[in-house]
Amino acid sequence: MIWQQRDNDLMRRALNLAAEAEAAGEVPVGAVLAQGETVLGEGGNRVIRDSDPTAHAEIVALRQAARAAANYRLAGTTMYVTLEPCSMCAGALVHARVERVVFATFDPQVGAGGSLFNLLDSPHLKHRCIVSTGLLAAQAEEQLEKFFATRRERKGRGIMQRSERS
Repeated sequence: MIWQQRDNDLMRRALNLAAEAEAAGEVPVGAVLAQGETVLGEGGNRVIRDSDPTAHAEIVALRQAARAAANYRLAGTTMYVTLEPCSMCAGALVHARVERVVFATFDPQVGAGGSLFNLLDSPHLKHRCIVSTGLLAAQAEEQLEKFFATRRERKGRGIMQRSERS
């Protein structure tokens, strides 16, 4: 696929948001929701900080965007996310009528954008998202691999942070 400069810029922003989430002890996932040239919402994982199992990066960005648009329907938007959405996030993206979802790397454990499930483009649902994958995948994979390697190393040495105990 040939990516536009805007796609690259917004995925880089999502990678930066993932790094911010990681610095706060969260799994490094970032998301940006844009409509044309306007960013409506963005965020990184906040599950631990907010004690909220629904505070995935995509949900954080969707909530911010819906408030900015004063509408729960976000037609004509594109979600850029560093990791394939899970079923919760994919369902929210479909319900919000997000037009396009661009994710960097697949999540073979819980992905719902084509790896385990395909809720984003399911013929069984009323709305289907256009899905594009692989943009800056190497960077996203490296970020996640380093995070989990460090986490495993700490766990092996018995040094765990609050976020790693659960």
